[in-house]
Order: sequence, then C-alpha cells, then structure tokens
Amino acid sequence: MIVGKRSFRLSAIALALVVWLPHGAASAAAPAPVAAAGAPAAGIAAELRTLAISAAAVPTRGSRPYDERDWLARFYIARAYAPAWQERGYKQASAALSLLQNAGVHGLSPAEYNVDGLARQLADPVQRTSARFDAGMTQAMLHYLADLRVGRVKSEYHTTLPDPRLTKTDPVEQLRAALLNQRLDQAVAASEPRIPLYRRVMATLATYRKLAEQPFTALPALPDGVKKLEPGAPYAGVATLRARLVQLGDLSASAPAEPPAKAGIYTEALAEGVKRFQSRHALNDDGVIGAGTLAALNVPLTRRVRQLELGLERLRWLPDFPDGRLIAVNLPSFRLWALELGPGAKNPLIEMRVIVGASAKTPTPLFVGSMRYVEFNPYWNVPRSIEKGEIIPKLARDPGYLGKNDMELVPIGGGAPVSTVDAGVLDGLRAGQYRVRQRPGPRNALGAVKFAMPNSDNIYLHSTSAQGLFKRGRRDLSHGCIRVENPLGLAKFVFGDQPQMTPAAIDALMKPAPMKTVGIKTPIPVVLFYSTAVTDREGLALFPEDVYKRDPALEKMLKVRSDAIAQAH
Repeated sequence: MIVGKRSFRLSAIALALVVWLPHGAASAAAPAPVAAAGAPAAGIAAELRTLAISAAAVPTRGSRPYDERDWLARFYIARAYAPAWQERGYKQASAALSLLQNAGVHGLSPAEYNVDGLARQLADPVQRTSARFDAGMTQAMLHYLADLRVGRVKSEYHTTLPDPRLTKTDPVEQLRAALLNQRLDQAVAASEPRIPLYRRVMATLATYRKLAEQPFTALPALPDGVKKLEPGAPYAGVATLRARLVQLGDLSASAPAEPPAKAGIYTEALAEGVKRFQSRHALNDDGVIGAGTLAALNVPLTRRVRQLELGLERLRWLPDFPDGRLIAVNLPSFRLWALELGPGAKNPLIEMRVIVGASAKTPTPLFVGSMRYVEFNPYWNVPRSIEKGEIIPKLARDPGYLGKNDMELVPIGGGAPVSTVDAGVLDGLRAGQYRVRQRPGPRNALGAVKFAMPNSDNIYLHSTSAQGLFKRGRRDLSHGCIRVENPLGLAKFVFGDQPQMTPAAIDALMKPAPMKTVGIKTPIPVVLFYSTAVTDREGLALFPEDVYKRDPALEKMLKVRSDAIAQAH
C-alpha cells in the first residue's frame, strides 16, 4: 500500500510537470505561462522542468537510504521553476560550494557532490546561468543534507524506505528555508546527528588526518624466538616505538630519553606508553608487546582515518533521540556511556566497561529501544538456545546439575518448579514442556541487577559476579546480553529522577533478597551501536578490533554508492 501511494505521488508530480512543459517538448501538453518574464527566464524555467521530470523517472539507487526522485520537482514547483542560485551575484552558490568542499570534516567525500564540476561551472559566466548548473547545485545540497541526516547507505536500524527521520526533516523544505534566510550553514548544522559523540569523533578525524600526513615507518618484527616482548628485553624497534607512542599521544613528548646504557632496550617507561595504547585499542593493557599489540601499532594512520570516517557514517545511522537521558553502548570497544542530551549538558555522565556477545556464536545485535524497569536480585530465565546447546547436554551427563547451579525447571503450562530431574523430566525439557531458570543468589548469571529493555531478541544489561573479566582487553564473552562493570553507578543514573530511589535504597535493593521489580518513571532510550573508531570523554581515540567483521560490508556498500555517483557525473 505504501508503494502504491508513493507511485501515485510521483505520477501526480510527473503529470504536473508535463502540463507545464513548453511547446516543442516531446511530451508537452500546453505552453507554460511565464508572467512578464523575458525569454532567458522562460527558457531556464522550461529546462528546469525537464530536468525535474528526468530526475523523477530515474530508478531509485538500491544502496541509498532515501528516495530522492521527487526532490527536484518539489523544490522547483514551489519556486515556479525560477532558478535558485543566481540571486545576489551567486552569493549563496558560493556559500554552498564552500560547505560542500568542507564535507570531508564529516568523513564525507566532496567528489560525491560533484564539487569540482560545480565550481568550474560557477566560474564560467555562461555555464552558471544554465538550468543544469542550477539543478546540479540543488541536487548536491539536497544530497548533502540527507547524507548528514541519515547516512549514505541503508543502516541496520532502517531497512525500508522511506527512512522515518526524513519524514520529520524534509531536505527539500530545509534547503528552501535556508536559501530564503541565507543561512545554508545552519541547515547543515541542523542535519548533523545530535549525539555528542559525533562532534568528538569529528575532532579526532581532523587530528588523525594531520597525523596521517607525517611519514609512517613500520615497527620491525620481534626478535627471533620471542613471542612476547616484556620490559627489559632488547628490541631493534625501540626508537620507532618511542616516536610512534609520542605521535599518538600515548607517551609525552617531554618524557626523558632513555640513557645510553639502555639504548635498544624496551624500558618500563616505554611499557607505560604501550599500556595506554593497548587500553585505547581494546587490548590487554599489560605493557607486554605480543602479535596483537605489534599489529595494532603497525596499522597505517590512513587506515585509522578511514575507520573514523566509517564511524561517523554509523553515527549518522542512529535515530533522533529527544532531550534527556540516553544510554549508548559501542559493541566492539566494549564501552557504555550514560549521556544527557539537551542544551548545556555535560557528557558523558558515566563511562564504563562492558562485556558483549561472543563473536563466534552469539554476537550482540544492534538495537534501539527503551529501558523501562529494573529487576533487583533477578531470576535468570535461560534462553531456549542455551537450554538446547548447554543445559540439556549437561543434565544428561549430570542429573544434579540444576541443584549445583541454583537452577530449576518451570512447567510451561503452570505448576510448581521442579529441581529433580529424571529421564521423563529431561524428555519433557527437550520437548519444550519446561523452561530453565536460575534463582537469585551468588551463582546467578545476572548478578544483583537486571536493566530491562523489552525486545524480541531478549537482550538486556545486567551485573555479574565475574568482575575479573573486565580486566581483559577483548571482552566478547557473553551469550548476547551485556554485562556492566558498574551496575550501582548505572542504577543511580537510571533512577536519577526518582527521589525515593536514593543511593542507599539502591544499594540495599542490590543485597541478597527476594526479587523486586522497580519501574523507571521516564523510560530511557538505549542504543547498541557498532563502530571501530570512537572518542571517549577524555578525547582519546579508541580503535577496537572489528570483532564482528562489519567494516568490510560497510566499505562494500559505500563503494557501490560511490561508483554509481561517479557514473552519473
């Protein structure tokens, strides 16, 4: 039904365009009335109408997250097909080109907006008066505003057209108002993602572009027979390592140089810089250089620039969030941020480590939802996949497994929980007549608190008794849910607008007791996103491993789009 409405809308626009075509056009029905206009004005209006018809007839590019076919028509119909960029001595055209030439600060490519071609046309006194230049400028700015708003390719969050964000902020209306007010820059700023992380990553991108201009020398391999380089060991790459750590900000440039007696030695001072580097790259921050750390140190900075560009694209995929609180988790960097959106907000309020789903078997899905309630001392209702893959095989080998792990079987049709398992009960579990749950207590996999955000994937945030796992660099270790390092701090943030939920009350609820559910007064948006390049609250660049191998797929989609645009130009 939506497709039908869309087709009808485009047909209606095309019909309006055909009616307004001038005599001599192939599909003209009547000459266009041009009130008191000279021949040049009438001519360019007719050409703009023709270009709008052509744009409406072009099939939608499959890789784009928006359907742009009627944009030119809607933009120019409202102007009676008068050119948009000739006014005030092409002042607005120059301003638009300046903005498009600066698209790189957002990780976008000016070439995709035909900046060089439009600049040449603007400089030519004949070409800049043409309908093709006028329509080209309009299309470039419309694409730029839409790309900033929703990204250049379809995201995991919006897989069908139209993207709901473009129903709230129409780039056609945005551009029309910006031209009227002579504030194209404001339209660009309004199209950027509102999440504070976006601006931080933009700043990091600018820094790494400058760093990437400097010569890059790869560190030599570790000495023969050495798999892990520890402080005190000789290493031929000491000077290059020191320069790299200083370049990236992990070692102070003012740090004293090594004394001659330690020339060629991997010292404790260098190891401290390596620890900081490892922490930013989701590696075990022990100061020991193994294969993983050496590989990360040898990633060309041009690749880091590209990762930051991909990160900005992914942030553009995120939906609009209202002013107020927000919880954001970046899966590959194993980090959670608790934010406050709105004027004057200082962010993030909380930052902590998390554990996410194992890449090989149970990756955590990308998700946007709302946290609505918290369970203190929760039951763990074991997912069916874990029942089949883990619990049932263990019960078959050890009928006492449930008792040893504070677990019980709950009859699906109702009735008292079952803790003793015989062959009949086990067959019933296999047949789906029971579900497994773990009682609250010290063995409970969810720990003392569960932060619930209802969703079809049964994903939620929770505490854990295995605090030692947070010391690891790579933390894709769960069955898909997210374990948080500081559950008490997160609970204080969640209940920040509920006076009765004082820190003391929250702390008491987290102590062993029967399960209690507490509703969240104002549901809090939660987003689980994916980026192999982000910036933390201290301004440090984080480059975690692409644990779920999502970067190549995004690179492929962007190349398809770029190639299609290059052919069109």
